[in-house]
Amino acid sequence: MSDGALTLHQAREILSLVSPGAAVTEVIARTGGELSTVYEIRCAGSPDAVVVKIYAERWRWKLAKEVHVYGVLADQGVRPAPTILHAEYGTDLIGSPFAVMTRLSGRPLSEAIDEFDTDQVRGVYRQMGAVLSAIHRVEQDAYGYLTTRLWHPEPDNTAYMNRRFAEKLREFAEHGGDPALHDRIEEHVAHQAELFAASVGPRLCHNDFYEGNILVAPEADGWTLTGFIDVENAVAADPLLDLAKTQYYSVHDDEAKLSGLLDGYGPLPDDWADRVRLYRLYHALELWDWFALIGNVSPLPGIADDLRTLTAQR
Repeated sequence: MSDGALTLHQAREILSLVSPGAAVTEVIARTGGELSTVYEIRCAGSPDAVVVKIYAERWRWKLAKEVHVYGVLADQGVRPAPTILHAEYGTDLIGSPFAVMTRLSGRPLSEAIDEFDTDQVRGVYRQMGAVLSAIHRVEQDAYGYLTTRLWHPEPDNTAYMNRRFAEKLREFAEHGGDPALHDRIEEHVAHQAELFAASVGPRLCHNDFYEGNILVAPEADGWTLTGFIDVENAVAADPLLDLAKTQYYSVHDDEAKLSGLLDGYGPLPDDWADRVRLYRLYHALELWDWFALIGNVSPLPGIADDLRTLTAQR
């Protein structure tokens, strides 16, 4: 699979695993990520296409993680998310591990949102808030990174977030981040660390719930959220950590988005704004580290400005 795109022959081989005899007519490349490629497979006489997500062999464990997390969501009745139809962990069939899943209707919110008026933006974000709240009702045993289990679980949020900040600050330094900014972040986190203890408990967090992973479709009374995808980054954490990532990646300073998201999410603790601000700092730091790691330097100055803003005295 590393040698090129998914072929019709390979698509037929894949479909035979979930729908023997299906006549594949088209293979369409869809938006993937840094670690996987995604294709839609269409068949003659069937309105229901499927999606194939292909992983590099070194990321086979990500496949197992997605199968696990989607299974947990299904068991808890959290919708709308894809259903895994088949997981292939070997490489004999197409040279890479892959998952076959149901195709959700709609298109990415990131592509459609420019067509929305303010009320439509608020309405879709209200639906996003409701879905995120449903995900966060799924309790976890400890804090940590999820695969098919928790890696390096921590018993409390203070230990978890202090560890995460320490790791990301170390990466920031290793990738040439501004030493003065590094120290400023470290000092700010030390002064704000008491906020971590207020977590309601470890909950399932999508950890990538932004417009690129939200699907929407128009209906008679407005735009409807038709699904959310990509649970590769899921963690067990304070649910406000997840809310903060959506705010940092998608909401920014848009009042309609924020008011819709919070309205759909439901009641929040009194200190939510302070905790979300601290968690936004974490997400900005993590994003700076990621772009530096992959050599994408153009966003780094802007993210560094965010880091300075988020550590400013209030």
